[in-house]
Amino acid sequence: MKSAPTIGKISLEDLDPICRELSANDPSIRRAYERYGAPPLWAREPSFATLIHIILEQQVSLASAKAAYEKLMDTVGEITPENILALSDEEMRAAYFSRQKAVYARELSKAVIEKRLVIGKLGKLPDREVRTTLTQVKGIGRWTSDIFLLMCLCRPDVMPVGDIALHQAWKELRGLETRPTSKDFPSIAERWRPYRSVAARLLWHFYLSERGRS
Repeated sequence: MKSAPTIGKISLEDLDPICRELSANDPSIRRAYERYGAPPLWAREPSFATLIHIILEQQVSLASAKAAYEKLMDTVGEITPENILALSDEEMRAAYFSRQKAVYARELSKAVIEKRLVIGKLGKLPDREVRTTLTQVKGIGRWTSDIFLLMCLCRPDVMPVGDIALHQAWKELRGLETRPTSKDFPSIAERWRPYRSVAARLLWHFYLSERGRS
């Protein structure tokens, strides 16, 4: 398999040829690609608001996170660190934040205001340093930093650790009795280097399409 783009960023135009390359080396990936085609890019803006949205997506459905994010936008207008910190506990609960996620949102807000985290500089850092920088903020772990790398920075070789939808998609494609664990899946994903991000998109695309969701 050829090396990843030297620019370190996947574009929409890259997806189909990389999917074909992955399919040539993995029959299960090929089944997903032949059934539903190349996945969307699902690119997101590398911003404070996006990080808040990803925090809301931790361990809940995408629909639940979207509802909370939209409620937050209705409440504050613009999602900024200052506006988050101005919210009371009651207002955070009304925007569907759990107590834990309210803490995480406030910690992220403080980190940005105090310039302990400068989101605009993350795009210039290698993957490992992005993870290290983000995970210094309470509430941002490996999965959240991986999603930021994959969707906001469009890095080519990221496989989010602990993503149940990816594990379930692989179980269904392989006809397994049980889905792989968070401990097992990284070794499975090694076969998709240096394009694990595209494999992840393709597995998500399969998972959502099988359920009639976009």
